[in-house]
Amino acid sequence: MKFGSSRCTLNVGGRRFSFSVELMKRLPLSRLSRLHRCGSESELLELCDDYDRDRNEFFFDRHSEAFSFIMLYVTHGKLRFVPDMCELSFYNEMLYWGLESSDLQLCCQRRLDERMSDCFVHFFPEEELRCPEEPQSRWLETMRRTFEEPTSSLAAQILASVSVIFVLISMVMLCTSTLPDWKAAETLDQHRIVEAVCIGWFTAECLVRFMVSRDKCEFVRRPLNIIDLLAITPYYISVTVTIMTGENSQLQRAGVTLRVLRIMRIFWVIKLARHFLGLQTLGLTLRRCYREMVMLLVFICVAMAIFSALAQLLEHGLDLESGNRDYASIPAACWWVIISMTTVGYGDMYPVTVAGRVLGGVCVVSGIVLLALPITFIYHSFIQCYHELKVRSARCVRSLSGEFPH
Repeated sequence: MKFGSSRCTLNVGGRRFSFSVELMKRLPLSRLSRLHRCGSESELLELCDDYDRDRNEFFFDRHSEAFSFIMLYVTHGKLRFVPDMCELSFYNEMLYWGLESSDLQLCCQRRLDERMSDCFVHFFPEEELRCPEEPQSRWLETMRRTFEEPTSSLAAQILASVSVIFVLISMVMLCTSTLPDWKAAETLDQHRIVEAVCIGWFTAECLVRFMVSRDKCEFVRRPLNIIDLLAITPYYISVTVTIMTGENSQLQRAGVTLRVLRIMRIFWVIKLARHFLGLQTLGLTLRRCYREMVMLLVFICVAMAIFSALAQLLEHGLDLESGNRDYASIPAACWWVIISMTTVGYGDMYPVTVAGRVLGGVCVVSGIVLLALPITFIYHSFIQCYHELKVRSARCVRSLSGEFPH
């Protein structure tokens, strides 16, 4: 949609803010940056409360002082709470304009986490308005929620319980199949039958979820669906190779690839993340804290490079003939560094010189400090993710109890 002039006016709670159209496109506030992509006035009104075409003015019935602080963040890069304003109310304003709690200063993040923990509430970005659905669309949406959201209905809970039972059975069968007593012919036949039934259930579940999904491409890209595919595919590859080469062929007995494919069934256990809040929280935290995880990895790699080179020099490099053979190379010393920094200490290799032992002590202390530095960010993200998922789950439970009153 083409605006009437090169400047736009935002009327937020009765207070006007003037911007150029080009500046609005570059603002890190998702709601404002989406305004210029609207193709009609009706689309504009989905993002703002009113629009004056003559004055090119957008009206938002939001807190004006909170928006002023948000604009200060856009200008100066630092976002703090508005004085004498509830932290949760300000956070609601942030979500409306497209910001997250990670944009807050660290001190304000702690205040928000404490406030959310005390009140046990969380706000979520507003969902887009949808048109009335056709009966067929409503049926597909019901099926999708039944298979994707275990707490959305009674049928979804039953389906999730059956799926968990199949996952547990498949894991038990996978573990017991490696026992010597389970390698008899009759036991193997029973194991194959149970495995085929479990795979059949997982395959049918995955196909139904794919058929009722809104976006097929997005469905294929989701991590949990990729894991489902990795867990199911090895079985069909193994069956195909068995049919083509025979049960007792040389390829079957010596095929390392087939053994690797069979052990990939351990990915089934990750399917439990669909039904357990703790695993979902862990996955969401890792996804949001990938920068901190990369930072932690960089810290460890830098320390490993420094300490391994010094350890190799002090333990072996200064005396090549009678030096400590465990530290004959820097890669070998890297193993000692990583188990020392993580305070594991297997005892398979250790320094014997005085200088090497002093270096070992410094290495251990440095490992504790370096590993602790990014933990604060990961901890706050974990608390936030846990509250988000727990409140969403509580909403689904309340919805379910409303559908099936006592």
